Amino acid sequence: MLELLSEMVQELGPHQVTGETDARRGLAQLATLALDLLICDLSMPGMDGIEFLRHAAARQFRGSVLLLSGVDSSVLRAAERLATAQGLLLVGACPKPLAAAQLAEMLQRVTAPPTPI
Repeated sequence: MLELLSEMVQELGPHQVTGETDARRGLAQLATLALDLLICDLSMPGMDGIEFLRHAAARQFRGSVLLLSGVDSSVLRAAERLATAQGLLLVGACPKPLAAAQLAEMLQRVTAPPTPI
């Protein structure tokens, strides 16, 4: 899934993609890379996505976050509320599999200029 998602992002524009299969190494990447978008699956080996988001918020991650999950939609919505409550900038919470059009919309949300109030 990680490889497929990485390929999809690269096909949608000139994006640099860094993927990580280990949640702890992924958290370490947050400290060393200036990421614009973090795509987080709620089901990961070694650490679930909820715990990962909690650690990302504690590390004051300031990029955008896209949540993905194959679990029940109510779990995805709960994770969405938690991410927002933790101060993370959520651009979406999508069920898997993620369609290319849906991913393109999420990427657009990250790169779009802020809407004036």
